Amino acid sequence: MSAAIVPALALTRGEVRALMSTADYLDAVELGFRALAQGKATVPPPLGLEIEGGGFHGKAAALKLDDRTYVALKFNGNFPGNPAQRGLPTIQGTILLCDGDTGSLLAIMDSIEVTLRRTAAATALAAKYLARPTSDTILICGCGEQAPAQLDALLAVLPLRNGLCWDHDGERTKAFARKYRSKSMTAVQNLTSAALQADVIVTCTTATKPFLTADMVRPGSFVAAVGSDNPLKSEIEPALMAKALVVTDSTPQCATMGDLHHAIDAGAMTTGDVHADLAEVVAGARPGRTTDAQITLFDSTGVAVEDVASAVQAYKRALAAGARTRIALGV
Repeated sequence: MSAAIVPALALTRGEVRALMSTADYLDAVELGFRALAQGKATVPPPLGLEIEGGGFHGKAAALKLDDRTYVALKFNGNFPGNPAQRGLPTIQGTILLCDGDTGSLLAIMDSIEVTLRRTAAATALAAKYLARPTSDTILICGCGEQAPAQLDALLAVLPLRNGLCWDHDGERTKAFARKYRSKSMTAVQNLTSAALQADVIVTCTTATKPFLTADMVRPGSFVAAVGSDNPLKSEIEPALMAKALVVTDSTPQCATMGDLHHAIDAGAMTTGDVHADLAEVVAGARPGRTTDAQITLFDSTGVAVEDVASAVQAYKRALAAGARTRIALGV
């Protein structure tokens, strides 16, 4: 006797936003990286498809949780010109969450909110281990959609009191500072001066040439390099990478599409110079920051275990909330 196919949940961006808090993403991402270290998660290499004006990427992962296996596939379009040219988000896409034991589709959800928030949660998780606990001044480079997510996540783990923001687009910098004035954000024009004041520097731009250099970062700072999520993007000078204690979200992935990729191409580093993967630090297999004077750097390219862990959390919360929108593709 065959079992009936259960229709999958369909979750919009707004529904995901209502279901998941900053703390939920922090918990989910930490769970995902810990599972990766424990051999309870599998993450194959991502799929990349570059086309004129942007590209697409697909990321998949399996996660064993509470004696059940979940699999998620995220397929995103990334078109940096969208906001200015079309009034559309830079990143758009979908996450498919499946039952890893039966292959059944559990949920289809918009990926924009998950991508923004899980990326920021990974930065905050890295900051717990790599930033000085007394860090109180943050500089955010790049005032697009990722910037507020990064700010919210880092405020949850560090005693930040002073905020600086910078973007190549001066008007966008001012608008971001106005919007987040209550969180002590101030627009700056001189990037070097701002960086030298900061305990935490987040780069979340679409830059294709490095703009943060070794002489701009003072001892003891934590840098989160977030924007370089394909081989063409670059934010961090190779000399700064070589100077820092580098932790990656995935060393093999960063070696092909992160700022580590550019440092290797420049001859400034090899993969053997990477201190650790974040999963190793979270699991206690490798230490995080060991001295106050270290410059620490998190190379973040976005790992699919972050997506599956966040999607599972959103799915469970949607079930508990009685979500009703369903779609049956197999009937």
